[in-house]
Amino acid sequence: MIETFYSNGKLLLSGEYVVLDGAKALAIPTKYGQSLSIESHMDSKITWKSMDENNLIWFESSFSFDEISTGFTNCKGDISKRLVQILNAAMLLNPHFLMEGKGYSVVAKLDFPRNWGLGSSSTLLNNIAQWAEIDPFKLSNATFGGSGYDIACASNNTPIFYSLVKNIPNISLANFNPTFKDRLHFVHLNQKQDSREAIKTYLKNKKQVPETIKEIDSITYQMSASNSLAEFEHLIREHEALIGKITNQTPIQRRLFKDYENTMKSLGGWGGDFILTTGEFDNVKEYFSSKGYETVIPFEDMILTT
Repeated sequence: MIETFYSNGKLLLSGEYVVLDGAKALAIPTKYGQSLSIESHMDSKITWKSMDENNLIWFESSFSFDEISTGFTNCKGDISKRLVQILNAAMLLNPHFLMEGKGYSVVAKLDFPRNWGLGSSSTLLNNIAQWAEIDPFKLSNATFGGSGYDIACASNNTPIFYSLVKNIPNISLANFNPTFKDRLHFVHLNQKQDSREAIKTYLKNKKQVPETIKEIDSITYQMSASNSLAEFEHLIREHEALIGKITNQTPIQRRLFKDYENTMKSLGGWGGDFILTTGEFDNVKEYFSSKGYETVIPFEDMILTT
């Protein structure tokens, strides 16, 4: 018998960085995600395969239960070490996990390219948490850390408002399905942002956080309820300016795309992964293709909505 779990990918539409300090963020689960298939066998070990969107194996290894239960860190390669760390943390959170006296063949399968930054780690964590029957936020805190918005997206099928209240996730559904969604597109910047490094940069450079959080909260709600593209673009520009000021960074449009006639916004850690752009699809595609950015995905092809 094969047991299968699935988790959605994520994008952070508003509240990047400041969500760590309690700001209200608009987070959106994606139509792309990751599955985890588990089949039991009699060997006392876990054999693991990770596959990409083209069904090609990009990681393969096996672990004994002793290695996992002791947090064995002499594995070859960072991926093996990280996977053992996650499984070990899951065992600590549920002492019955992996203690049934049988082994497992596990296949993790992504729907999207690994460099897209849609949550290859968060979807894996959430799938393992489902398998281990534990709280995915606790597993995330014990391993990767971060705000947890990506974990919330993994198990929600509509856009959400997400915040940390006394370090506890607060999640509510957001009715974000704009009438101008045909003018919203996601462009990949051909590089993957390291979330942990982005967080370190923010913690090092942040300033005037309380005042900014209030403004970001207001913008988040206004973005979700916006009825016109012009209003939405205005809110995007305000948001970019606020986050740029608090993190001492230059917004992406001023830094790389000054000649772009519409508006754009960074999503998540600045400097990589996807950005949100506005405009007619053909014009967006032509502009970014001319600059070497070929991955342009319309809103409706990316986002899970009600």
